[in-house]
Amino acid sequence: MSVQAYAVRDEQRPPDNVLLQVVQRGLRSQPKRLPSWLFYDEQGSALFEQICEQPEYYLTRAEIALLNQHAGDIAQVLGPDVRLVEYGSGHAVKTRLLLEHLATPVAWVPIELSTEPLRRSMEGMAKHFPQLPIQPLAVDFTRPLRLPVPPRAPRRTVVYFPGSTIGNFEEREAAQLLRKMRGEMGDNGGILVGADLKKDRATIEAAYNDRAGITTAFTLNMLTRLNRELGCNFELSAFRHRARYNAMAGRIETHIISQREQRVRVGRLQVLFREDEAMLVEYSCKYSLEDFAALAATAGLAVQRVWFDPEAMFSLQYLTRAI
Repeated sequence: MSVQAYAVRDEQRPPDNVLLQVVQRGLRSQPKRLPSWLFYDEQGSALFEQICEQPEYYLTRAEIALLNQHAGDIAQVLGPDVRLVEYGSGHAVKTRLLLEHLATPVAWVPIELSTEPLRRSMEGMAKHFPQLPIQPLAVDFTRPLRLPVPPRAPRRTVVYFPGSTIGNFEEREAAQLLRKMRGEMGDNGGILVGADLKKDRATIEAAYNDRAGITTAFTLNMLTRLNRELGCNFELSAFRHRARYNAMAGRIETHIISQREQRVRVGRLQVLFREDEAMLVEYSCKYSLEDFAALAATAGLAVQRVWFDPEAMFSLQYLTRAI
């Protein structure tokens, strides 16, 4: 493995005072809400990997099926000498399927908040591509990035955003993130982004309410993290997970529900939860092709190609600068 000057640094945990401010601000708001990045401590990242293996969670299977069928065509569209900058690389299983078809890639730049998955993905990728330069960044990809200097000049930089994570952002935030990617890819670059498609309510809701209860454990692990890192006293048995599809908004809305009236300590703040009060922790937006093209256009981008899995449940879309 050729790892450039950027070593993996453990930057996924903000200072306690910053974290406390974020959480207190969210719990003071009406309705209460917390940011979804709080899910992804080490335990949360491991639980998400388990979610991806559940029979109800169609998204990962659909995306892998898409890449198995179309990775060669995608690689032809991207062309040779690509620098692949990946947002939220995780274990990079899907990235490997793409890299197997790319001609003479210049570098892979995995960006991942959790350092342990980043290390594991680098080790796995090095075994498959021992000559591939790897330039890891353990940072929050939503913030301004200083990309490492590539080992040689790429023909184009492609920002790769696999999975359906773009759907976790509200429309305004998603457009801001796409504009940020547009700046990072440069004039001749592109964005390869996964987008989950609208489908029947039952299929969507089942994916976020698996029978094994892994998603419930994943959601409530956010409270465990706050107890550990901020000294809060959330009682997990007093809360439950709820994920419902809002068809009008085209998104899953995930909440943590208080099962009784209770007070929780968050720093010096005592937070009152009413019985059945819902705290929003995540959106998961679903798109029609028209929806996503309109979102891309607000960021100065145009959809050049779209690929689907065999059942047309999921899409991978290639965006370039709008003319």
